[in-house]
Amino acid sequence: MTDDGPATFDASEQWRTNRTTFQRVYDVLVGTDDPASAQQFAEWADCSENGARQALQQLTEMGIADKTDTRPATYKRNASYLRWKRVEQLARENSPSDLRTRVEELIEEDQGFQAKYGVPEPDAVVTTEDAVDDHEELHQQWEDLSEWRTIRRDIQVLQQAVHRAESMRDERARV
Repeated sequence: MTDDGPATFDASEQWRTNRTTFQRVYDVLVGTDDPASAQQFAEWADCSENGARQALQQLTEMGIADKTDTRPATYKRNASYLRWKRVEQLARENSPSDLRTRVEELIEEDQGFQAKYGVPEPDAVVTTEDAVDDHEELHQQWEDLSEWRTIRRDIQVLQQAVHRAESMRDERARV
């Protein structure tokens, strides 16, 4: 107890207290890029290895996680599941016309990068240190290429969301 009232929990303690083992393992899974063992997930999610393994098995059955056939087995997030979830969220929260407008804006940004670098895609840009004399210019180029790749990915996701939003609208119209 402090002078201001009951002692406050820190964020990680609140996360452990307010989330189930399954929810904590899910949180860790979607926040990591690299495959990891159930033991590692247990450490990260502050739970037993058996609890992590059970949660990971459920997540694998749901299509949210992918499991390797290695010994020990490792698990990683299923990128296509997260992409599908994002498409669904965008389609629910935005109209097809709003999504199309955003796609058009991103296409203009993409075309700006194509013009700036004189190549059709970010992977065609030469990024060796020999090609750029100024360190800050090289750093800016890396930032540009990262942003350009993100724009390309976002265009694809948004185009899928446009189609999904249109089909959701059509489904509602039939009801």
